Parts: sequence; structure tokens; C-alpha cells
Amino acid sequence: MSTFETFSQLHQQTEPFLLGNIWDVNSAHIFEAAGYKAIGTSSHALATAFGYDDGENLPFDTLLRVAKRVVATVKVPFTVDMEGGYSDTAEGIIEHIKMLHEAGVAGINLEDTRAKPSRRFRPVDEFKQLLTEIADGLEQKNIKMFLNVRTDAFLLGLPNALDETISRINIYENTGIHGIFVPGVARAEDINTITRETILPVNVMCVPALPDFNSLKSLNVKRISMGPFLFNKISAQTGTLAKNIIEAQNFAPLFS
Repeated sequence: MSTFETFSQLHQQTEPFLLGNIWDVNSAHIFEAAGYKAIGTSSHALATAFGYDDGENLPFDTLLRVAKRVVATVKVPFTVDMEGGYSDTAEGIIEHIKMLHEAGVAGINLEDTRAKPSRRFRPVDEFKQLLTEIADGLEQKNIKMFLNVRTDAFLLGLPNALDETISRINIYENTGIHGIFVPGVARAEDINTITRETILPVNVMCVPALPDFNSLKSLNVKRISMGPFLFNKISAQTGTLAKNIIEAQNFAPLFS
């Protein structure tokens, strides 16, 4: 069974699976050793780890190089956050997906907003056409890649976020994509409405008010992402330890 098939099957189970969001090869090893069934890049965490701001500022060549090394050293399926695809055209995005596919990547995320100059929605009909062209192009090239599409109404904090999300999902779900990602949603009632409105597996992301995993299972969520939050926590703790060592004038804080 291919990693694409294994990864796809994870989205069809009763139990939602937890995606370990990595920022380097070592974190990929840590999640795999901890028993995670799949891992994926967090664009924010990976960009920050390499000294870039999030929003396609990390060069694609760097992203591809990390992907190749991760696939070479872990056995669980691996998905890559491509943000906007690193291109404005379907042809350009397909070429990037082809490179990741050849590296052994099982899936990608694509988002329906543009990050620059400030995050805003792509026109919905334009994005629908883009998704259709990408899905058709991959099929023609016989490239099997799990296409997880991120829609950002909750992330943008729109007052009509639920209605906008459902409207966009209804438009996107017949383009040939495989999953829907709704970062920022937290209320159980909203999650329940979203999962009832689509036949596609729904992916949610860590936020402080997100229901526990058993509750998300009852809401028919299929995939749960961490986003950059574990990375942010570790970075903050590293900063605290670094200051404590200076204050202590010894390495005791590392061993307490």
C-alpha cells in the first residue's frame, strides 16, 4: 500500500487521527517515536525555524529539501503545507506538487487566501477553477496526492465565518479535492454544522477552546492538527531556560 493510500485511509476511520506538525527532521522523528500515525509541516513553525516570516517567505527549495530528508528517515505518511502553492497558476502549483510527490510526500495543504500584502480571500470562483485545474492536472499525470484545502473565514475572524465556510466548502468539494481544513474553528456547534454540510473529511486545528479529542470524534472530525503551537511552546521554554542559565551563572537550570 502506498503512503497516499495509507494517509487517505486515516481520514476514513471513526477515530480522528492526530497530525504531528513538524519543523525539522528531528521533530519528525520525535512524533514518529511517540506513536503518531502521520506527520506534516507547519508552515509557520518551519518558516520560523529557518528564520523567515510565515506566508511563503520560506523558499520552496528549502521546503523541498526538508521534505526529502523527512521522507528518507521516517516511515509514517508525511504531508506538506504548501500555503498558496508557491505559484499563481495551476501549472506552477502542479509542478511543485510533482516535485513533492517524487520526494515521497503523501499529501499537501492549499489555502484559499493570499498571504501578501495582508491575508485576504482569493475570489471563490477563481479558486474553484484553480482547484479543478490542479486536480485534473494531477490525474492526467497519475500523481496521487491527498489535497487538503484550507478555508480561512474563522482564521480571519469574520463575523459570518460559519456561513462563509459552508458556502466555500460547498463550492470546493466537487473540484476533485480530498479534504477540508478549517483552522480557527472552536465551537462544537460550528464544527458539527461543518461536518454535516460536507461529505469530505474535516480537519480542525489546535486553539485554546478546541473540544477534546473524544468530543471531536463525536462531531465527526477526521483529522486534528497542532499547527505551530507545540513549536511555539518549546521555543518559549528554550528562551526561559537560556535566561535562567545566565541568571544562575551555571547549568543547573538544565538539570533541575
